[in-house]
Amino acid sequence: MAMKALDVEAVQAFVLVADLSSFTRAAQVMETTQSAVSLKIRRLEDGLGRRLLERTPRLVRLSAEGAAFLGAARNLVAAHQSAIGSFAVEHRRLVVGISHHIVGSELASLLKRMNTTDPGLVIQLHVDTSRSVLSAFDDGKLDAAIVLRHDAKRRDGDVLFEEPFGWMAAPDFHHRPGEPLRLATQAEPCSVRAMAVEALDAAGIAWTEAFVGGGLATIGAAISAGLAVAALARRVAPADTVDLGPRLGLPPLPSRDVMLHSKLSDARTRQALRTLGAAFAANAA
Repeated sequence: MAMKALDVEAVQAFVLVADLSSFTRAAQVMETTQSAVSLKIRRLEDGLGRRLLERTPRLVRLSAEGAAFLGAARNLVAAHQSAIGSFAVEHRRLVVGISHHIVGSELASLLKRMNTTDPGLVIQLHVDTSRSVLSAFDDGKLDAAIVLRHDAKRRDGDVLFEEPFGWMAAPDFHHRPGEPLRLATQAEPCSVRAMAVEALDAAGIAWTEAFVGGGLATIGAAISAGLAVAALARRVAPADTVDLGPRLGLPPLPSRDVMLHSKLSDARTRQALRTLGAAFAANAA
């Protein structure tokens, strides 16, 4: 092999592109440009004499050789991060609030990815409604908040991605014509509940609460059991549910922006948060 030593930043760029399926999101995490990330990976490929990524205008994916290299690349990046943090006096803590409407089954892989990026970081996670999370952030109780935008007047924060919503239910959910639509909702106040009710009221569709949940898991269980229909982000809805909106003649639901709010100043902690935000965006793509 021609390359005698690997450029750790280039290897990190490769791992980020592989994980996030995007040169742009990898560049955001590394606080650099897309072209700089592309150049690093090109030089890594040239040094290894291997094509690691297949690039098309709409898609970035691992080549067979890239897939074979990815595990070793992760280990190298993790070892590098561990070495950097070996003289740290204490662990750093990142307190993040996330709306329960956007936390899906991918959370474990996202946390693992953050740990690989910075194993010395202690993550304290709070999951609640977007309003509660944003209120805690404004009160200084959180370092960062990842929430659904519910106030068009608020201008701070960065848009991570746009989250589409649907009328999710079990495939065999039965709705009798002429009867009110059975809904599974969060207790008030909930911006997604308000969005669903407003859409139904505007369309002149009668509805009734059949189940009031205390979080996404409980609502997911209710719709999987066939009790009701729920307005949920398609990404986080249970795998055994489908969008019955078209079949039932329900009004389309608007998409909502997922926002990242942060007041962090520490460079390493900001990078970990950028990794989390980019990973959420990648899973939503």
